[in-house]
Amino acid sequence: MAKVYATGRRKTAIAKVWLEVGKGEIIVNGVALNTWLGGHEALKKRVRQPLEVSKQLESVNIVAKTLGGGYSAQADALRHGISRALVAYDEQFRTILKPHGLLTRDARVVERKKPGKRKARRSPQFSKR
Repeated sequence: MAKVYATGRRKTAIAKVWLEVGKGEIIVNGVALNTWLGGHEALKKRVRQPLEVSKQLESVNIVAKTLGGGYSAQADALRHGISRALVAYDEQFRTILKPHGLLTRDARVVERKKPGKRKARRSPQFSKR
């Protein structure tokens, strides 16, 4: 089986994911997942979730490149990309991943600042006198 490519997105972060048959290695931006995320155990678990749900943790290798956003958004983009790559690898994973919400792109982004406002919705302080 050749490499399978998929793209994952979250906020302004993008993850380019290549999946191939292997021993369960996850390489992100040229380093191992444990090195890339350091002590953020919750984020590591979130990245591995699609592989755990589909029981492919020990049978596929992931090589990914992330850009944009912060490390949390990049981790979520990576999770989305891995899920999409698994579905491209084998269509049967769709029925396993879909109920867990792993194929849904989280479309929430920061609202833009409007003119006359201090932030997106916050009005300037009102002074009576």
